[in-house]
Parts: sequence; structure tokens; C-alpha cells
Amino acid sequence: MKILVCIKQVPDSAQIRVHPVTNTIMRQGVPTIINPYDLFSLEEALRLRDRFGGEVSVLTMGPPMAAESLRKALAIGADRAILLTDRFFAGSDTLATTYALAQAIRKVERDYGAQDIVFAGKQTIDGDTAQVGPGIAKRLDLLQLTYVAKIEACDPEKREIVVERRAEGGVQVLATRLPCLITMLEGANEVRRGAIDDSLRAARAEIVTWSAKDAEIEDISKCGLRGSPTIVKKVFAPTPRSERAAFVEPATSGGDSAEAVIGAIFARQPSLEEDMAKLARGF
Repeated sequence: MKILVCIKQVPDSAQIRVHPVTNTIMRQGVPTIINPYDLFSLEEALRLRDRFGGEVSVLTMGPPMAAESLRKALAIGADRAILLTDRFFAGSDTLATTYALAQAIRKVERDYGAQDIVFAGKQTIDGDTAQVGPGIAKRLDLLQLTYVAKIEACDPEKREIVVERRAEGGVQVLATRLPCLITMLEGANEVRRGAIDDSLRAARAEIVTWSAKDAEIEDISKCGLRGSPTIVKKVFAPTPRSERAAFVEPATSGGDSAEAVIGAIFARQPSLEEDMAKLARGF
């Protein structure tokens, strides 16, 4: 199987800062890591490779320093690393990012063969949009399986895959054909540490580096700030709540703690009991 994993180098969320004028994330001087959600996708890709054979490529778009994250992915076990970097990509929103990545994936397929599965994390910890994976799938006309918690079965010969997808109110079991794009949830697996041989290989491996021209991106106007219709108008921290939490004394022996809590809630919000009664009568 040929599998490609899209990863992103992100600022460590524990030390993140926002520029007070531009409302963009300040990355200078902030430690970077591989987006944690992407690691679960990388691990799942490696498990499929270990089971069925083939190769795993990792792709990221970012500044030259993003090569550090690619080397970490190689140390975990990936076979190939590709860095898409160019000043034309600066300031890309999710629309521009998916355009550039989709073009790069087409280049990957021309150079290294068609990919059976494209993996991505469910979202990134810096943007938190969860739009890039589905956006790539749309641009490449791939079937997409989002918020996947588990891969139940995969048959490369029959070109089929079965997954468990977490959905509102329960879990869906979905089957689809390959090729497809999958975004993995956190906790879907346990990310391996990587072997010593992989770490040594990663240290001396060549990172394939593409500019916009190298990736054969057709329309530069769709990249970077020029291709990004999204504008961040304001960034602010939530206003701290001034009201303190109420403490409800536990019921004494033989009492009902639940009734005590419910009674305290109704006492603080008198209209709530009447609203619930009206709702019950409606049913």
C-alpha cells in the first residue's frame, strides 16, 4: 500500500501567543511540535504498512524549520518526507492550504505512484478548524471518512476499508472503497516511539523540498494571503465568570443527594421548573 500522511508543525499550545495588532499566532521564539492529532494518523498509517507492506510518505507545508517535524516523523517510522515551502504560502488560511496541499499530493502521485489512503489529523491545535482534511478530499475528489476512531478492516486487493466513526449520539460503522481520505481521532491508537535504526536513518535522510514551482502548483494567486478570503477580525480571551459555583450540602443519612441538588437548582432558577413541566406536558 502507498499511504500519505499530512502533518503540521504547530506551536506548543502551552506557550502560544497572539499578536495584538495582526491577531495572528506569534511563532517566533515559541517551541514547536508535530500537531498531536496528526501523530495518531501517522501511527495508523504505519500499522497498515506493517500489515500489508508498501510505504508511508509524510507531507507538510510550512517554513524551512518544519523539516524538524518531518525528521521526527521519519524517526517514528515513515519512509519518505516531503516539505512544501515557499514565501507564496505565507498567511494561508484553510482554503489556500488545501489548494497547495492538494496540488502537492498530485505531484507526489506523479513522482511516487498513486496513493491508496491519505491520512490527516481531525484538526490542528493552532487553527482548530478541522477543515483541511475534508478540503483536501474535496479538491482531490476522494471519499472521506472523518473522526475515525478505529479501522476495523482493510482489503487492498478488493480496494475496501471498514472503519468506526464517532458521530453525535453514537458510533457509525462505514465501509468505502479506496482511495480515500481519513482523519483520525485522538486516542485511536498508541503512537510508537520508533526504533533506533529509524532514528539514525532520519538523521541522515534527505528531506524532499518543493517550492511552489517544484510542486507544479498551477495558480499562485490561490496561495498565501492572496488566496485566503478568511480574515481574523478579533482575538480575545473569554471574560472570566464573576459568579462563583454554589456548594450544595450532601444529604444526611436516608436523604436523597440528587433531590437536594435539583432543589438547589430550581431555587436559583425559579422559571426552570415551570419550563420543564411545560416541555413534559408537550410530550
